[in-house]
Amino acid sequence: MRILFIGDVMGEAGQEMFVETVPVLKRSLHPQLTIANGENATRGRGINEKVYKKLLKAGADVITMGNHTWDNQEIQEFIGSTKKLIRPANFSAGQVPGKGYTIVNVNGTKVGVLDMQGRVFMNPSDDPFAVAEEIISQLEKETPVIFVDFHGEATSEKEAFAWNFDGRVSAVVGTHTHVQTNDARILPQGTAFLSDVGFTGPYDGILGMRRSSVIRRFKNQMPTRFEVETSGGQTLGAVVIDVDDQTGRAKKIRNIRVDPDHPFME
Repeated sequence: MRILFIGDVMGEAGQEMFVETVPVLKRSLHPQLTIANGENATRGRGINEKVYKKLLKAGADVITMGNHTWDNQEIQEFIGSTKKLIRPANFSAGQVPGKGYTIVNVNGTKVGVLDMQGRVFMNPSDDPFAVAEEIISQLEKETPVIFVDFHGEATSEKEAFAWNFDGRVSAVVGTHTHVQTNDARILPQGTAFLSDVGFTGPYDGILGMRRSSVIRRFKNQMPTRFEVETSGGQTLGAVVIDVDDQTGRAKKIRNIRVDPDHPFME
């Protein structure tokens, strides 16, 4: 089983980079399952149904979310009717629409996809370790292949989560910081780990936002409206993971960056 995971798709620039690049990656890498984080896909905050369908058409099989899940209210109208869009599972259980995990059938192999959110430097949420323990225990009864998008700020929390579930999930890949890390590895019991996959969108912004607004905020500490950068180059952050279908153990993990400084060579 080869899984391709695309980091936070951000705004229209991220959408277009996704539409342009993901088909190329899929032709070259031949993943059986493509997952993307879409929490910033509509104007940099949240996702609506039009953009959700656009990403599916361009090649995503499952879309995960994060702390901006509810920033676009339209999501509440359709998240409950699809298995292909999931939000963090540790959002107030039973209080919000949608689900935090899904199971997809890939050529006869079931794959569990779980979305979690960290608590360190993030908005309040339920304990990700306790919630994941309950869900993973259920998923293990159906499949050994389980992928986790851990949406969090702190590297230590992401690492702790991966080590805690080493051998019980196939991969734990971090999202949220928009900066791809260089720590891809396979833990001793077979769980692939990467602190952050990076993001997909404006390469010449600051974490995807207009530079001038972000710099001004740092210099004067005044309230500033952040908007997605619309000029300059584009970037795409991804990771590809090979997993043993029978055991669920990861066999290989590889970072991917596509931007003006890192052109993708088919």
